[in-house]
Amino acid sequence: MTDVVITGLGLVTPFGPGAGVFWEALRTGRCALAAPARFDLPSEHGEPVGEVPPDAVVGVPRKRAYLAAALSEALESAGSSGLPDDALLVLVGQAPWEPGDDPDWHEFVGPVQPRAARTTYLTHACASAAFGIGFARDAIRAGLTGTAVVAGGSALNRYEYASLQAVRAISRSAARPFDRARSGISIGEGGGAVVLEDASRAAARGAATDVLVAGACRRVGAGKSAASDAGLIEECVREALADARVDRLDHVHAHATGTPQGDQAELAALEAVAAALGHDDLPVSSHKGAIGHLLHVSCLPAVVAAVKALRTGETPPTAGLADPEPTKRLRLAPGRIPVDEPATAAVTSFGFGSNNSTVVLARRPNQPAGHRRAEPIGRPTW
Repeated sequence: MTDVVITGLGLVTPFGPGAGVFWEALRTGRCALAAPARFDLPSEHGEPVGEVPPDAVVGVPRKRAYLAAALSEALESAGSSGLPDDALLVLVGQAPWEPGDDPDWHEFVGPVQPRAARTTYLTHACASAAFGIGFARDAIRAGLTGTAVVAGGSALNRYEYASLQAVRAISRSAARPFDRARSGISIGEGGGAVVLEDASRAAARGAATDVLVAGACRRVGAGKSAASDAGLIEECVREALADARVDRLDHVHAHATGTPQGDQAELAALEAVAAALGHDDLPVSSHKGAIGHLLHVSCLPAVVAAVKALRTGETPPTAGLADPEPTKRLRLAPGRIPVDEPATAAVTSFGFGSNNSTVVLARRPNQPAGHRRAEPIGRPTW
C-alpha cells in the first residue's frame, strides 16, 4: 500500500502568518483571543474572538488572502513553488460572502488556484478539513495523483457569528477547552494548507518524509444535528486507529471547542479509547483556547500542532485550561507535556450534522523532517 506523507505546512492564525509562528505561540501557552477590534459583530457582551492582525496578510476578500498566504507557505515548506499537472487541490469548507466579494466562485478561487491542479470542493461543517485530508490521502493511495494539497480559509463575519450565537454556543469569556468552568466557544479566523505526497515520490526529490498520514475515518449521520455523541466519537477514533494499524497513541490533538456538552462527550470517548489501548496517561491538548475555533478549517492548525508534537516530542499546553475535568486515563495539558520518542498522534474533528472525522499521523523513523534543497514538485503555476 502506498505511504502518504506530509511534506508541507502553511498557516495564517490570529498569531499572524506562519506555521512556526503558530507553534511557538501555542507551545508557550499564549492566547490571541480579545474583544473584536475590526468587526461590527452582533455581540451583546464583547465576547472574545481570534482576529488575524490587520497588517499580517494583505488582500481582500480576507478569506482568499488567508488561503493564498497559507498555500504559498505550504508549497515553500515542501520545497517547491508549484504543483505538477496531476496535482489535486482540495478546498475545504463553505463560508458566507463578505461585502465586496465577487459572487463568481471561479473568479474567487482563480487567483489562489494553481492552474495545473485539479480542484475538488468538500464541505462537512467544522470537520471539513479533516474530511479533506482523508479524501486526499485516499486519492494518492488509489494512484489518482501523486500530490494533493488540502487548503481553506475562514474570515470572521456577522452571519456565522449570529448563527452560533443563536444556538448559544459562544462563550462570554475566552474559550477554555476541557476546563470545569468552560462555557462555550470563541470564534477565530485564518487559513491553512497541508501538502500530501506519495512517500516514494517525496523521497526521490529530497522532501520531508518523516510524518505519515497513517489512518483516517470519515463518518456522516447517525447522530443529533448539533450535540456530540461519545459513542460515535469513540467509534470514529477506533476506526482511524484500525485503519492506521497501530495499537498505541502518544498524543491526541482534540477538537475540544470549549462547549460543556461537546468536551464532555469527547473526553468520555477518549477515555474509552485509552482504556482499550491500555493507556493510563494519554496526553491530550487543544488549540482553540489560544486562537479560537476556525470553523471549517479548524483541523488545519490541529494537524500542524500534531506534526510539530511528533517532531519535537512535546505536547503543547491548552490555553485557558486552569481547572481540568477529572479523567482516569487522560493527561490534559495546562502546561507542556514531554513525550519520549512519540510515534503516533491522533487529530479529532467534528461538525454539526453529525460530521465526525479522525486523522492518525505516525512518525517514520530515520526519515528527514525537512526538505534538503528538494527538487520542485512541479513548475511554478501561480
